[in-house]
Amino acid sequence: MALRPFSNRQRGHDIESLTARWLERQGLCTIARNHHIRGGETDLIMRDGDTLVFVEVRYRASTSHGSPLETITPAKQRKLIRAARFYLLDKRLSCPCRFDAVGVTGEPPEGLHFEWIKSAFDAF
Repeated sequence: MALRPFSNRQRGHDIESLTARWLERQGLCTIARNHHIRGGETDLIMRDGDTLVFVEVRYRASTSHGSPLETITPAKQRKLIRAARFYLLDKRLSCPCRFDAVGVTGEPPEGLHFEWIKSAFDAF
């Protein structure tokens, strides 16, 4: 997949697509992408066995200014938890859930490195 350099939004979409494919190769199944609610968004919603996984994807071309995973602040976590709760209520789901984070670095598409943290944070 060739990335289109014309906008940050398009680049983000392309990185999320590549990340979803990478996670699928790790055994997860994509349920939804870019689920929006007022004040929040979930990048990827996937299934890992019986567990519903809400995945936050962060990209940086290099780690010279830190890991992309470091940008998932407590405020961002609260937004992700809120979006997940809304999704579960809207779909009337009651199942095990977790929040994963994937930090993506490198030059797309072939030079990407994925750092996947399962259960990166908990809903409190």
